Amino acid sequence: MKVETFQDLIEWTRLLHAHLARCLKHCSSQKEETRAKLLLEYLADHEKTLEKTVAAFERQADPKALHTWVYDHLSHTPIAPHQKCNMPYAEMSFDEICEEIFSFHDQVIQLYHYLEGRAEITEARDLVRDLLRLEEHEAKRLAFQSNLTRDL
Repeated sequence: MKVETFQDLIEWTRLLHAHLARCLKHCSSQKEETRAKLLLEYLADHEKTLEKTVAAFERQADPKALHTWVYDHLSHTPIAPHQKCNMPYAEMSFDEICEEIFSFHDQVIQLYHYLEGRAEITEARDLVRDLLRLEEHEAKRLAFQSNLTRDL
């Protein structure tokens, strides 16, 4: 997906979470280790919820911010979780799954930090800041929940 506006950025983020949710759900059905299977199921549900939450940003955002161009993103390396879900999560250990998911979320957070400092209008900067806070909060929740699951 080509990202040109902040509206595109929101859609791109939504699609990333949707893809990740589908992949995690698919892989959970292939995983035999109980603890990792539970983690994959939780992560799939979490990503599905994030997809819906990010979509709500688009409905509620200031149109001025949504239609603002995102020039700097065009040169940013795209984040691509397993584009074809050939069961990579099903083949990973509990810790490898956590590492991969945290890396994905860290990349999204880094992108939002980067764009927050480059947004030229207040409305766009506020939108990116809100998306950044959402991603940071959800990353903390994931870390907490994965640690609880690890302790099972």
